[in-house]
Amino acid sequence: MRHIISLLMENEAGALSRVAGLFSSRGYNIESLTVAATEDATLSRMTLVTTGSDDVIEQITKQLNKLIEVVKVVDLSDGDHIERELMLVKVRALGKDREEITRMADIFRGRIIDVTDKSYTIELTGTGSKLDAFLDAVEHSAILETVRTGASGIGRGERILKV
Repeated sequence: MRHIISLLMENEAGALSRVAGLFSSRGYNIESLTVAATEDATLSRMTLVTTGSDDVIEQITKQLNKLIEVVKVVDLSDGDHIERELMLVKVRALGKDREEITRMADIFRGRIIDVTDKSYTIELTGTGSKLDAFLDAVEHSAILETVRTGASGIGRGERILKV
């Protein structure tokens, strides 16, 4: 099962590599990883997506909590949460195809953020399945380049990750 694990950790050199090392040494896969400083410059928030049984996720959570730099860990998948991913996709846009690409971007609530004579760069935000659906809807040969951030998530309502 897919899990979104979010953690607060000390914002210091080497902390990210220790988390990644924990996963690789135990043979767990990280499907996506995002990390950035929080409103408190001494802390970073890391959001990672992984898959595994409940027992595996429990082991991962316990191991993460053992790391000195980790302040708090929460599995967002355990409750209501909001998840978003950002994608930048560069597509070939020539002649009459330009109108079709613009229409597709509008349907998926994307924004065209760069225009050249031969291409558009489109910014899309949403769940991973929404971004996948956009890629499926656009002719595969038109896609020149794709960049995705991976999932970021936050608990709904009063559910927060704070020290």
